[in-house]
Amino acid sequence: MKCPKCREIETRVIDSRSIEDGFSIRRRRECVKCGYRFTTYEKLELDIMIVKKDGRREPYNRKKLLTGIRKACHKRPIAEETIKNFIHELELDLIQRGEREVPASYIGEKVMAALKSWDKVAYIRFASVYRDFKDLDEFLDSIRELDYNESQG
Repeated sequence: MKCPKCREIETRVIDSRSIEDGFSIRRRRECVKCGYRFTTYEKLELDIMIVKKDGRREPYNRKKLLTGIRKACHKRPIAEETIKNFIHELELDLIQRGEREVPASYIGEKVMAALKSWDKVAYIRFASVYRDFKDLDEFLDSIRELDYNESQG
């Protein structure tokens, strides 16, 4: 790992800690040349392909999922830690499934269920993109369904 300050290739690990239930490691490093200290993270990488509605396949992308959920939750009372914990649990679920390919709909429905329990506005925002509403009626139907389900629950 190169030092971000002086670009020296040689650094030493001064502290290592397991995080995220042991699926990630946080390391404090120190440059042997300039003494600069910095932090690196090692995360478990999922080697899973996501199968889209149209049959295309693409590698699982944590950042893409995180960005989509953050957009849905923008200016809503949902803690960043809640989102990250959800993604962590989802990734553990994907690993435990033991499949090399996972339908995008599986992930989408998990996200929708989480958002629905956290915040109705975030849920509708995500649903409008995920379900690709074609017109206002489809959008309103989704809101009515949400309202109906809440009054039943």
